[in-house]
Amino acid sequence: MVHIQLQLQDEHGAWLLSAGHFNLYLIRFVSCPYHSPTSLGALRSVSVGTMSDSEEDSRDRQLKVVLIGDGASGKTSLATRFAQEAFGKQYKQTIGLDFFLKRITLPGNLNVTLQVWDIGGQSIGGKMLDKYIYGAQGVLLVYDITNYQSFENLEDWLGMVKKVNEDSDVQPVVALVGNKTDLEHMRTVKADRHQRFCQENGTLSLFVSAKTGDSVSLCFQRVAADILGVKLTKAEMEQSQKVVRAELVDYPHDEDPSRQEANHSKVCCVQ
Repeated sequence: MVHIQLQLQDEHGAWLLSAGHFNLYLIRFVSCPYHSPTSLGALRSVSVGTMSDSEEDSRDRQLKVVLIGDGASGKTSLATRFAQEAFGKQYKQTIGLDFFLKRITLPGNLNVTLQVWDIGGQSIGGKMLDKYIYGAQGVLLVYDITNYQSFENLEDWLGMVKKVNEDSDVQPVVALVGNKTDLEHMRTVKADRHQRFCQENGTLSLFVSAKTGDSVSLCFQRVAADILGVKLTKAEMEQSQKVVRAELVDYPHDEDPSRQEANHSKVCCVQ
């Protein structure tokens, strides 16, 4: 079991919420009946401390990672796949913010608790976006590889990240994440265009499929490792990749002899 101490603090130092000693997977910030929109809008930080049963005196490293990008690009599916190893087949728009926690272990037995902030796609024009991004050590720019507009709009999202951190001494690690690689046959954003964006903006380059789970854990592990300056070997990265199992379908044989004879006469030549 992991004991979690969650504390929310506004910009004046007042504690909005404090709770501990429970298993936490998701906190959703949509509305708060006990606080006005002004005080919720002044949300400054979420502080999470975790302790294992066997090591009560040890503390995990804590990292805030935000997921931003257009709606329907798969940010919630990506966060849910990572934190809960689940995938929802029906699209449900995120209003405001969803918050996930998950502990990972990096090389050297370094325990890291990731605070994953899943920001709704409609937040690009809202007043809360800069407050959501503030203090993040990692930023995932998520787009749908089958939707070119979601890729083009990343310039606006990245511009907001730069604006929020223009006075910061330490810049967040930014990763460009192309989601829905299971729909490769429908791709509209070419891989070389993706790589050019990474080179021009100095971001990490990642491709994932939230649906199959392919490279999802590796995505978050690479971002966390880059933030902490931990070097991942090729073997460690391959170990973090999910094996996607192909499903074999056994179609019944045609009982018509003439059809069978026709099938036998077909020749497949690969050159």
